Amino acid sequence: MSETPVKQQSTAAFYGQAVASFAVAMAATAIGIFRLNADAWVRGFLAIAVLYLVTSAFTLAKVIRDRQEAGQIVSRVDQARMEKLLAEHDPFEKL
Repeated sequence: MSETPVKQQSTAAFYGQAVASFAVAMAATAIGIFRLNADAWVRGFLAIAVLYLVTSAFTLAKVIRDRQEAGQIVSRVDQARMEKLLAEHDPFEKL
């Protein structure tokens, strides 16, 4: 069979940087909305809009990841079938 692909995994530093970046962005947005010179309902609307945007971004990222993983699984199954056919094929067999 063919070589097994190495599973790519992000480093702890990359993970930490991503979490820290997300936390800073959310905190800055929350402070900006809180300090905004507007009525409470406007700040509330903006806060809900930001939360909706964040959840939508997480959902989109998950859907894209799931689709990519499903494509890799289908590709592996197709590759295994092809390797099985090639292994069973005898070019010198009489027809």
